[in-house]
Amino acid sequence: MTGPQRASEWRRVALGDVEPARSRHMWTRSSVHIDGDHLVAGRWDGTIVAVDRESLDRRWDVDHPGRPARMDSLEDLLVVASRGERGAIVAYDPESSETRWSYDTASDVGSPASDRLFALPYVVALETDDDRGVLYAAARRYERVDGSRRWRSTIYAITADGSVRWRYETDASPIALALDADGERLAVGYNRCPGDHDVGLVVLDAASGHPRWNWDPGTAGDRRVGDVSFGGDHLAVSSHGDKRGYLLGPTGEERWRVDLATETEIDGETLYAYPTHVHARTDRVAFVTGNTYATDRRETEHRHPNEHRLATFDSDGAMRWEASLGGFAHELASTDERLVVPSAQNFRVRDPDTHAVRRFGLSNGEETRERFDGVATAVAASDATIAAIEEPVVYHDDGRVCGAYALWTTSLE
Repeated sequence: MTGPQRASEWRRVALGDVEPARSRHMWTRSSVHIDGDHLVAGRWDGTIVAVDRESLDRRWDVDHPGRPARMDSLEDLLVVASRGERGAIVAYDPESSETRWSYDTASDVGSPASDRLFALPYVVALETDDDRGVLYAAARRYERVDGSRRWRSTIYAITADGSVRWRYETDASPIALALDADGERLAVGYNRCPGDHDVGLVVLDAASGHPRWNWDPGTAGDRRVGDVSFGGDHLAVSSHGDKRGYLLGPTGEERWRVDLATETEIDGETLYAYPTHVHARTDRVAFVTGNTYATDRRETEHRHPNEHRLATFDSDGAMRWEASLGGFAHELASTDERLVVPSAQNFRVRDPDTHAVRRFGLSNGEETRERFDGVATAVAASDATIAAIEEPVVYHDDGRVCGAYALWTTSLE
Protein backbone atom coordinates (compact mmCIF):
# COMPACT_ATOMS: atom_id res chain seq x y z
CA MET A 1 0.00 0.00 0.00
CA THR A 2 1.39 3.40 -0.97
CA GLY A 3 1.07 6.69 0.91
CA PRO A 4 -1.78 9.14 0.21
CA GLN A 5 -1.67 11.15 -2.99
CA ARG A 6 -3.33 14.48 -3.70
CA ALA A 7 -6.70 14.11 -5.41
CA SER A 8 -7.56 15.71 -8.74
CA GLU A 9 -9.20 19.12 -8.92
CA TRP A 10 -12.32 19.53 -6.79
CA ARG A 11 -15.04 22.10 -7.46
CA ARG A 12 -17.47 23.60 -4.97
CA VAL A 13 -21.12 24.68 -4.73
CA ALA A 14 -22.20 26.60 -1.61
CA LEU A 15 -25.23 25.16 0.17
CA GLY A 16 -26.04 28.09 2.47
CA ASP A 17 -25.98 28.02 6.25
CA VAL A 18 -26.19 25.20 8.75
CA GLU A 19 -25.44 25.02 12.47
CA PRO A 20 -21.86 23.77 12.84
CA ALA A 21 -21.42 20.17 13.91
CA ARG A 22 -19.91 19.72 17.37
CA SER A 23 -17.08 17.61 18.70
CA ARG A 24 -19.21 14.47 18.69
CA HIS A 25 -20.47 13.33 15.31
CA MET A 26 -24.10 14.26 14.71
CA TRP A 27 -27.09 12.46 13.22
CA THR A 28 -27.22 12.33 9.43
CA ARG A 29 -28.10 15.85 8.26
CA SER A 30 -27.10 15.78 4.60
CA SER A 31 -27.15 13.41 1.65
CA VAL A 32 -25.73 13.43 -1.88
CA HIS A 33 -26.42 11.48 -5.06
CA ILE A 34 -25.22 11.31 -8.66
CA ASP A 35 -28.19 11.00 -11.03
CA GLY A 36 -27.19 11.06 -14.71
CA ASP A 37 -26.25 14.64 -15.56
CA HIS A 38 -27.18 15.93 -12.10
CA LEU A 39 -25.53 16.12 -8.71
CA VAL A 40 -28.25 16.17 -6.06
CA ALA A 41 -27.75 17.40 -2.49
CA GLY A 42 -30.19 16.84 0.35
CA ARG A 43 -29.89 19.70 2.83
CA TRP A 44 -30.49 19.63 6.57
CA ASP A 45 -33.63 21.84 6.27
CA GLY A 46 -35.41 19.49 3.85
CA THR A 47 -34.44 21.31 0.66
CA ILE A 48 -33.19 19.21 -2.25
CA VAL A 49 -30.86 20.98 -4.68
CA ALA A 50 -29.89 19.68 -8.14
CA VAL A 51 -26.97 21.09 -10.13
CA ASP A 52 -25.56 20.27 -13.54
CA ARG A 53 -22.70 17.78 -13.13
CA GLU A 54 -20.44 19.60 -15.61
CA SER A 55 -21.21 23.32 -15.21
CA LEU A 56 -22.44 23.16 -11.57
CA ASP A 57 -25.25 25.52 -12.56
CA ARG A 58 -28.30 25.12 -10.35
CA ARG A 59 -31.10 23.28 -12.18
CA TRP A 60 -33.80 23.18 -9.54
CA ASP A 61 -34.55 23.00 -5.85
CA VAL A 62 -37.59 21.65 -4.05
CA ASP A 63 -38.90 21.45 -0.48
CA HIS A 64 -39.02 17.82 0.57
CA PRO A 65 -41.30 16.47 3.34
CA GLY A 66 -38.78 15.77 6.09
CA ARG A 67 -35.00 15.54 6.11
CA PRO A 68 -33.72 13.86 2.90
CA ALA A 69 -31.62 11.10 4.47
CA ARG A 70 -31.19 8.69 1.53
CA MET A 71 -31.32 9.03 -2.27
CA ASP A 72 -31.16 6.62 -5.20
CA SER A 73 -32.18 6.30 -8.85
CA LEU A 74 -34.81 3.94 -10.24
CA GLU A 75 -35.39 3.89 -14.00
CA ASP A 76 -36.18 7.55 -14.83
CA LEU A 77 -36.85 8.56 -11.21
CA LEU A 78 -34.90 10.21 -8.42
CA VAL A 79 -36.04 8.57 -5.18
CA VAL A 80 -35.58 10.44 -1.90
CA ALA A 81 -36.23 8.87 1.51
CA SER A 82 -36.83 10.87 4.67
CA ARG A 83 -36.57 11.22 8.38
CA GLY A 84 -39.67 13.13 9.43
CA GLU A 85 -43.25 12.97 10.67
CA ARG A 86 -44.38 11.14 7.54
CA GLY A 87 -41.26 9.06 6.93
CA ALA A 88 -41.87 9.87 3.27
CA ILE A 89 -40.42 8.16 0.22
CA VAL A 90 -40.84 10.50 -2.76
CA ALA A 91 -40.08 9.84 -6.44
CA TYR A 92 -39.16 12.96 -8.44
CA ASP A 93 -38.63 13.66 -12.12
CA PRO A 94 -34.88 14.42 -12.07
CA GLU A 95 -35.22 16.92 -14.93
CA SER A 96 -38.10 19.01 -13.59
CA SER A 97 -38.34 18.10 -9.87
CA GLU A 98 -42.01 17.22 -10.38
CA THR A 99 -43.30 14.66 -7.87
CA ARG A 100 -44.24 11.39 -9.59
CA TRP A 101 -45.44 9.58 -6.47
CA SER A 102 -45.07 9.59 -2.70
CA TYR A 103 -45.47 7.00 0.05
CA ASP A 104 -45.66 7.70 3.80
CA THR A 105 -44.05 4.91 5.81
CA ALA A 106 -45.63 6.34 8.99
CA SER A 107 -48.83 4.64 7.82
CA ASP A 108 -47.09 1.33 8.63
CA VAL A 109 -44.51 2.06 11.36
CA GLY A 110 -46.73 4.60 13.14
CA SER A 111 -46.71 8.32 13.77
CA PRO A 112 -44.05 9.82 16.06
CA ALA A 113 -44.75 9.53 19.78
CA SER A 114 -43.01 12.88 20.38
CA ASP A 115 -41.40 15.69 18.41
CA ARG A 116 -37.87 14.57 19.32
CA LEU A 117 -35.63 13.81 16.36
CA PHE A 118 -35.12 10.17 17.27
CA ALA A 119 -38.86 9.59 17.55
CA LEU A 120 -39.46 10.51 13.90
CA PRO A 121 -40.11 7.75 11.36
CA TYR A 122 -36.85 7.16 9.49
CA VAL A 123 -36.20 5.49 6.13
CA VAL A 124 -32.69 4.24 6.84
CA ALA A 125 -31.78 2.41 3.62
CA LEU A 126 -32.66 2.07 -0.07
CA GLU A 127 -31.74 -0.47 -2.74
CA THR A 128 -32.89 -0.40 -6.37
CA ASP A 129 -33.23 -3.00 -9.14
CA ASP A 130 -33.53 -1.26 -12.52
CA ASP A 131 -33.92 -4.54 -14.40
CA ARG A 132 -37.12 -5.35 -12.52
CA GLY A 133 -38.17 -1.76 -11.80
CA VAL A 134 -38.29 -2.27 -8.01
CA LEU A 135 -37.21 -0.12 -5.08
CA TYR A 136 -36.47 -1.73 -1.71
CA ALA A 137 -36.65 0.41 1.43
CA ALA A 138 -36.25 -0.05 5.19
CA ALA A 139 -38.21 2.21 7.55
CA ARG A 140 -38.31 2.26 11.34
CA ARG A 141 -39.78 4.20 14.26
CA TYR A 142 -38.50 4.34 17.84
CA GLU A 143 -40.22 5.12 21.13
CA ARG A 144 -39.88 4.50 24.85
CA VAL A 145 -42.77 2.78 26.60
CA ASP A 146 -42.63 2.37 30.40
CA GLY A 147 -38.87 2.85 30.27
CA SER A 148 -38.33 0.22 27.58
CA ARG A 149 -37.02 0.88 24.07
CA ARG A 150 -39.34 -0.25 21.29
CA TRP A 151 -39.09 -0.25 17.50
CA ARG A 152 -41.52 -0.87 14.70
CA SER A 153 -40.12 -1.43 11.24
CA THR A 154 -41.19 -2.31 7.72
CA ILE A 155 -39.20 -3.49 4.71
CA TYR A 156 -40.81 -2.61 1.37
CA ALA A 157 -40.67 -3.64 -2.26
CA ILE A 158 -42.12 -0.73 -4.27
CA THR A 159 -42.50 -0.75 -8.05
CA ALA A 160 -41.53 2.17 -10.27
CA ASP A 161 -45.14 3.38 -10.40
CA GLY A 162 -45.30 3.66 -6.60
CA SER A 163 -47.24 0.47 -5.90
CA VAL A 164 -46.22 -1.60 -2.86
CA ARG A 165 -45.51 -5.17 -3.96
CA TRP A 166 -44.88 -6.56 -0.48
CA ARG A 167 -44.05 -5.62 3.14
CA TYR A 168 -42.04 -7.41 5.81
CA GLU A 169 -42.68 -6.13 9.35
CA THR A 170 -40.88 -6.69 12.67
CA ASP A 171 -40.40 -5.09 16.10
CA ALA A 172 -36.63 -4.69 15.52
CA SER A 173 -34.55 -1.80 14.15
CA PRO A 174 -33.20 -2.25 10.60
CA ILE A 175 -29.98 -0.47 9.68
CA ALA A 176 -28.92 -1.80 6.25
CA LEU A 177 -30.11 -3.46 3.05
CA ALA A 178 -28.17 -5.34 0.36
CA LEU A 179 -29.48 -6.80 -2.90
CA ASP A 180 -27.54 -9.57 -4.62
CA ALA A 181 -26.32 -9.15 -8.20
CA ASP A 182 -29.10 -11.35 -9.59
CA GLY A 183 -31.82 -9.36 -7.83
CA GLU A 184 -33.10 -12.51 -6.12
CA ARG A 185 -32.06 -12.05 -2.47
CA LEU A 186 -32.50 -9.02 -0.22
CA ALA A 187 -30.44 -9.02 2.99
CA VAL A 188 -31.72 -6.97 5.92
CA GLY A 189 -29.41 -6.11 8.82
CA TYR A 190 -30.96 -5.29 12.21
CA ASN A 191 -28.83 -3.41 14.73
CA ARG A 192 -31.30 -3.56 17.65
CA CYS A 193 -33.42 -6.59 18.51
CA PRO A 194 -35.06 -6.08 21.92
CA GLY A 195 -38.40 -7.69 21.08
CA ASP A 196 -39.87 -10.81 19.52
CA HIS A 197 -37.71 -10.51 16.39
CA ASP A 198 -34.43 -11.85 17.75
CA VAL A 199 -32.02 -12.25 14.81
CA GLY A 200 -29.64 -9.67 13.37
CA LEU A 201 -29.86 -10.76 9.73
CA VAL A 202 -32.76 -11.91 7.57
CA VAL A 203 -32.37 -12.78 3.89
CA LEU A 204 -35.66 -12.31 2.04
CA ASP A 205 -36.80 -13.57 -1.33
CA ALA A 206 -36.73 -10.34 -3.33
CA ALA A 207 -39.76 -11.30 -5.42
CA SER A 208 -42.09 -12.30 -2.58
CA GLY A 209 -40.63 -10.84 0.64
CA HIS A 210 -40.68 -14.29 2.28
CA PRO A 211 -37.70 -15.17 4.51
CA ARG A 212 -35.19 -17.60 3.01
CA TRP A 213 -32.83 -17.86 5.99
CA ASN A 214 -31.53 -15.86 8.93
CA TRP A 215 -28.35 -15.51 10.98
CA ASP A 216 -27.25 -13.91 14.23
CA PRO A 217 -23.88 -13.36 15.92
CA GLY A 218 -25.32 -15.10 18.99
CA THR A 219 -24.34 -12.39 21.43
CA ALA A 220 -26.07 -11.20 24.60
CA GLY A 221 -28.08 -7.98 24.54
CA ASP A 222 -30.00 -6.35 21.71
CA ARG A 223 -27.02 -5.17 19.62
CA ARG A 224 -26.68 -7.31 16.50
CA VAL A 225 -25.63 -6.24 12.96
CA GLY A 226 -24.07 -3.03 11.61
CA ASP A 227 -24.03 -3.52 7.83
CA VAL A 228 -24.39 -6.15 5.09
CA SER A 229 -22.98 -6.52 1.56
CA PHE A 230 -23.16 -9.23 -1.09
CA GLY A 231 -20.02 -10.37 -2.87
CA GLY A 232 -21.11 -12.90 -5.47
CA ASP A 233 -22.93 -15.76 -3.71
CA HIS A 234 -21.50 -14.77 -0.32
CA LEU A 235 -22.72 -12.19 2.18
CA ALA A 236 -20.40 -10.07 4.34
CA VAL A 237 -21.70 -8.89 7.71
CA SER A 238 -20.31 -6.44 10.24
CA SER A 239 -21.42 -7.37 13.75
CA HIS A 240 -22.32 -4.87 16.45
CA GLY A 241 -22.83 -7.77 18.83
CA ASP A 242 -19.24 -9.04 19.03
CA LYS A 243 -17.41 -6.35 16.96
CA ARG A 244 -16.29 -8.89 14.35
CA GLY A 245 -16.64 -9.22 10.60
CA TYR A 246 -18.15 -12.32 8.97
CA LEU A 247 -18.38 -13.88 5.54
CA LEU A 248 -21.41 -16.14 5.14
CA GLY A 249 -22.12 -18.69 2.42
CA PRO A 250 -25.19 -18.83 0.15
CA THR A 251 -27.44 -20.29 2.85
CA GLY A 252 -25.93 -18.57 5.88
CA GLU A 253 -23.11 -20.94 6.78
CA GLU A 254 -20.09 -19.18 8.30
CA ARG A 255 -17.06 -19.16 5.97
CA TRP A 256 -14.82 -17.10 8.23
CA ARG A 257 -14.81 -14.37 10.84
CA VAL A 258 -12.23 -11.76 11.82
CA ASP A 259 -11.75 -9.59 14.90
CA LEU A 260 -12.27 -5.95 13.95
CA ALA A 261 -12.53 -3.94 17.18
CA THR A 262 -13.29 -6.51 19.86
CA GLU A 263 -12.90 -5.70 23.55
CA THR A 264 -9.34 -4.71 24.48
CA GLU A 265 -8.01 -3.69 27.89
CA ILE A 266 -5.73 -0.65 28.06
CA ASP A 267 -4.57 0.64 31.46
CA GLY A 268 -7.60 -0.77 33.23
CA GLU A 269 -10.16 0.35 30.65
CA THR A 270 -12.00 -2.21 28.53
CA LEU A 271 -12.50 -0.62 25.12
CA TYR A 272 -14.26 -1.52 21.89
CA ALA A 273 -15.47 0.08 18.66
CA TYR A 274 -18.45 -0.77 16.48
CA PRO A 275 -17.88 -2.07 12.95
CA THR A 276 -20.01 0.41 11.00
CA HIS A 277 -19.79 -0.42 7.26
CA VAL A 278 -18.86 -3.29 4.96
CA HIS A 279 -18.33 -3.58 1.20
CA ALA A 280 -17.86 -6.94 -0.54
CA ARG A 281 -17.00 -8.23 -3.97
CA THR A 282 -15.97 -11.76 -4.92
CA ASP A 283 -12.27 -11.29 -4.07
CA ARG A 284 -12.33 -8.56 -1.40
CA VAL A 285 -14.25 -7.64 1.76
CA ALA A 286 -13.63 -4.24 3.36
CA PHE A 287 -14.78 -3.34 6.88
CA VAL A 288 -14.92 0.12 8.51
CA THR A 289 -14.87 0.69 12.28
CA GLY A 290 -16.15 3.70 14.23
CA ASN A 291 -15.56 5.45 17.56
CA THR A 292 -14.02 4.05 20.74
CA TYR A 293 -16.28 3.27 23.69
CA ALA A 294 -15.64 1.83 27.14
CA THR A 295 -17.71 -1.03 28.51
CA ASP A 296 -18.49 0.70 31.82
CA ARG A 297 -18.50 4.42 31.02
CA ARG A 298 -19.11 6.85 28.15
CA GLU A 299 -15.88 8.83 28.45
CA THR A 300 -12.50 7.14 27.96
CA GLU A 301 -8.92 8.21 28.37
CA HIS A 302 -7.64 5.88 25.68
CA ARG A 303 -8.50 4.83 22.13
CA HIS A 304 -9.09 1.40 20.72
CA PRO A 305 -6.16 0.59 18.38
CA ASN A 306 -8.59 -0.32 15.57
CA GLU A 307 -10.99 2.62 15.73
CA HIS A 308 -11.60 4.57 12.49
CA ARG A 309 -9.92 1.86 10.46
CA LEU A 310 -10.54 0.42 7.00
CA ALA A 311 -9.45 -3.23 6.90
CA THR A 312 -9.62 -5.28 3.70
CA PHE A 313 -9.52 -9.08 3.45
CA ASP A 314 -9.36 -11.58 0.61
CA SER A 315 -11.91 -14.31 -0.08
CA ASP A 316 -10.18 -16.63 2.41
CA GLY A 317 -10.25 -14.11 5.27
CA ALA A 318 -6.57 -13.10 5.10
CA MET A 319 -5.92 -9.40 5.56
CA ARG A 320 -4.61 -7.71 2.42
CA TRP A 321 -4.26 -4.11 3.60
CA GLU A 322 -5.51 -1.61 6.16
CA ALA A 323 -5.63 2.17 6.53
CA SER A 324 -6.51 4.80 9.11
CA LEU A 325 -9.53 6.98 8.30
CA GLY A 326 -8.75 9.71 10.82
CA GLY A 327 -12.34 10.09 12.01
CA PHE A 328 -15.89 8.79 11.95
CA ALA A 329 -17.27 7.71 8.55
CA HIS A 330 -21.01 8.29 8.17
CA GLU A 331 -21.14 6.11 5.05
CA LEU A 332 -19.15 4.29 2.39
CA ALA A 333 -19.40 4.63 -1.39
CA SER A 334 -17.89 2.31 -3.98
CA THR A 335 -17.23 1.66 -7.64
CA ASP A 336 -15.89 -1.55 -9.17
CA GLU A 337 -12.31 -0.69 -8.24
CA ARG A 338 -12.56 2.00 -5.54
CA LEU A 339 -13.82 2.67 -2.05
CA VAL A 340 -14.65 6.28 -1.21
CA VAL A 341 -14.86 7.25 2.47
CA PRO A 342 -15.84 10.62 4.00
CA SER A 343 -13.94 11.25 7.24
CA ALA A 344 -15.72 13.43 9.77
CA GLN A 345 -15.04 14.16 13.45
CA ASN A 346 -12.56 12.36 15.62
CA PHE A 347 -13.98 13.73 18.86
CA ARG A 348 -11.17 12.38 21.01
CA VAL A 349 -8.29 13.77 18.94
CA ARG A 350 -10.11 16.82 17.46
CA ASP A 351 -7.60 17.44 14.67
CA PRO A 352 -9.01 19.28 11.60
CA ASP A 353 -6.15 17.90 9.49
CA THR A 354 -7.91 14.53 9.50
CA HIS A 355 -11.05 15.91 7.75
CA ALA A 356 -11.00 14.48 4.23
CA VAL A 357 -12.56 12.42 1.50
CA ARG A 358 -10.36 9.38 1.01
CA ARG A 359 -10.48 6.93 -1.86
CA PHE A 360 -8.71 3.61 -1.98
CA GLY A 361 -7.92 1.06 -4.64
CA LEU A 362 -9.71 -2.09 -3.50
CA SER A 363 -6.99 -4.41 -4.74
CA ASN A 364 -3.90 -2.65 -3.38
CA GLY A 365 -5.07 0.01 -0.91
CA GLU A 366 -3.54 2.89 -2.88
CA GLU A 367 -4.92 6.05 -1.26
CA THR A 368 -5.87 9.44 -2.67
CA ARG A 369 -6.95 12.10 -0.21
CA GLU A 370 -8.66 15.48 -0.45
CA ARG A 371 -8.59 17.42 2.80
CA PHE A 372 -11.59 19.58 3.79
CA ASP A 373 -11.63 22.39 6.36
CA GLY A 374 -14.97 21.13 7.68
CA VAL A 375 -16.12 17.53 8.11
CA ALA A 376 -17.05 15.30 5.17
CA THR A 377 -20.38 13.72 6.07
CA ALA A 378 -21.83 12.28 2.85
CA VAL A 379 -20.38 10.91 -0.38
CA ALA A 380 -21.48 9.39 -3.69
CA ALA A 381 -19.38 7.79 -6.41
CA SER A 382 -19.70 6.66 -10.00
CA ASP A 383 -17.06 5.48 -12.46
CA ALA A 384 -16.59 9.10 -13.59
CA THR A 385 -17.45 11.32 -10.60
CA ILE A 386 -17.21 11.71 -6.85
CA ALA A 387 -19.56 14.05 -4.98
CA ALA A 388 -19.31 14.91 -1.29
CA ILE A 389 -20.91 17.12 1.33
CA GLU A 390 -18.83 19.28 3.66
CA GLU A 391 -20.36 20.61 6.90
CA PRO A 392 -18.80 23.19 9.23
CA VAL A 393 -17.61 21.95 12.62
CA VAL A 394 -16.70 23.64 15.92
CA TYR A 395 -14.62 21.78 18.47
CA HIS A 396 -15.25 22.53 22.13
CA ASP A 397 -11.54 23.09 22.88
CA ASP A 398 -11.25 26.55 21.32
CA GLY A 399 -14.64 27.37 19.74
CA ARG A 400 -13.12 27.93 16.30
CA VAL A 401 -15.44 27.15 13.39
CA CYS A 402 -13.81 25.15 10.59
CA GLY A 403 -15.24 24.84 7.09
CA ALA A 404 -18.57 25.67 5.45
CA TYR A 405 -21.69 23.95 4.11
CA ALA A 406 -20.92 22.92 0.53
CA LEU A 407 -21.26 20.33 -2.21
CA TRP A 408 -17.93 19.27 -3.68
CA THR A 409 -17.20 17.22 -6.78
CA THR A 410 -14.30 15.91 -8.83
CA SER A 411 -13.93 13.97 -12.04
CA LEU A 412 -12.32 10.53 -12.16
CA GLU A 413 -11.85 10.50 -15.93
